[in-house]
Amino acid sequence: MSSQQENIGPKRLVVGAHYGFKDWLSQRFTAVVMAIFTIVLLVAFLFGPKTGYEAWAGLFAQTWMKILTLVTFACLMYHAWVGMRDIWMDYVKSTALRLSLQMLTIVWLIACLAYAGQTLLKV
Repeated sequence: MSSQQENIGPKRLVVGAHYGFKDWLSQRFTAVVMAIFTIVLLVAFLFGPKTGYEAWAGLFAQTWMKILTLVTFACLMYHAWVGMRDIWMDYVKSTALRLSLQMLTIVWLIACLAYAGQTLLKV
């Protein structure tokens, strides 16, 4: 029996990073957090007393909203990371280039999260 025939069926050789279910679940979880944040903003916009700068600054000055916003941005960064990592793994064949793109993506997403946190501290 050839080695190709041995890799078919229940004895097949499984390769890859095995991120499938974990990535699927994390994408769904982070999407739910972002949806909740969107609903909170929509409710504040539709039923808030006014929609000027003071109203929005007052909303984001509350501790619970700062925490929810920071958690949402962290979820957004992780959500983006999973998607970009999969794109780099699927479409960039050069290991050195793929690793470089992954590292640049990580640095960019961490910088975006730090900037979001800094912005929240100023409110």
